[in-house]
Amino acid sequence: MKVVWRDIRAARNTYAVLYAACRMAGYQLDLSGTPDGDVTCYSLNSINEPQFRSEIRDAPGITIVGGPHASACPMEVAEYADYVIVGEGEKTLPRLLAAIQSGSTDKIPGVATSAGYTPTDHTVLLDGYPCFLEVKGYLEITRGCPHACAYCQTPRLFGRWMRHRSIDAIARAAERVSDARFVTPNALAYGSDGRTPRLDRVEALLKRLSTMNRIWLGTFPSEVRPDWLSDDALELIGRYGAGRKIHFGAQSGSDRILQMINRGHTRSDAEEALDLCRSHGFLPIVDMIVGFPGETEEDLEMTMDLIRSIIRNGKVHLHYFQPLPGTPLAGTEPTPLPPHIEKAFGSLALSGKITGYWMEPERRFLSIPRDNEDI
Repeated sequence: MKVVWRDIRAARNTYAVLYAACRMAGYQLDLSGTPDGDVTCYSLNSINEPQFRSEIRDAPGITIVGGPHASACPMEVAEYADYVIVGEGEKTLPRLLAAIQSGSTDKIPGVATSAGYTPTDHTVLLDGYPCFLEVKGYLEITRGCPHACAYCQTPRLFGRWMRHRSIDAIARAAERVSDARFVTPNALAYGSDGRTPRLDRVEALLKRLSTMNRIWLGTFPSEVRPDWLSDDALELIGRYGAGRKIHFGAQSGSDRILQMINRGHTRSDAEEALDLCRSHGFLPIVDMIVGFPGETEEDLEMTMDLIRSIIRNGKVHLHYFQPLPGTPLAGTEPTPLPPHIEKAFGSLALSGKITGYWMEPERRFLSIPRDNEDI
């Protein structure tokens, strides 16, 4: 049985993860630019999903779709895909491939079809699967997030309890790469419950990897929360890290909006994080979101004020709010930006102070892909 993985830029790290899981189960998952073979696998997010619907519906072989969008809308995706994986795929995908091969695909846990959905029967033990094998990816050190930000799919996809890979398991994967780049919802939360820092455990990880890798902690895709930055945390990153950038999400300059989206920190936390980065010689790169539902002009002016403060000594990565399926804000309407605000963002982009997008996803004006940044 020939099984291929549809090459989609946004899902390349997922491919590395599931390639390893399938190899362990005896399946080869080859990369392909088109639907091919007996089975084609897809991982889709809610932004790129519309462009693949027709391809999946018309694919010549069996189609399997997973990813954030499929997990949030399994029965919708099952209207055009043969099988939909809901949630984590390391165990479910090989189990489904085995069932397809044997011809017995009825009610597989974690899989939806047009006939219905069978709930999953497991949570992935991260040490049971390598971060990656021959197909290189990032070092996923933690999965799950206790913060329930209203716009975010992560806690709905991976749960609100943090699961950490052991240092030994991370180090085994790190032997395959020269640069250690991490996947985690909050890089400074490694080894903790996600509420209270355990910097001793972060240091133990970094110390182990420092003998064989250049370490990039606190930069995309291992960003941090502003309320977790401290003198001790930045001293630790400075001692072991290879770069002088810190990425964190402030999201809004309005405390009213931050409370509405259940962000769990305040504007003053972000301002203190900026001061800490500057005092320790780090360039802060800060994620901000505009267009939240119910965002008033006063809220937006507060966000603009914070952006002006950030760009004095840092940079902003800007996003226009998207109501993602499966989140508390699903189905809401983004607030349109006034023309003078769009114009101000355009001017800041031309000066190199902000990147990202602040309009509809189809109009990513002056966008710079995150994976091309000098991290």
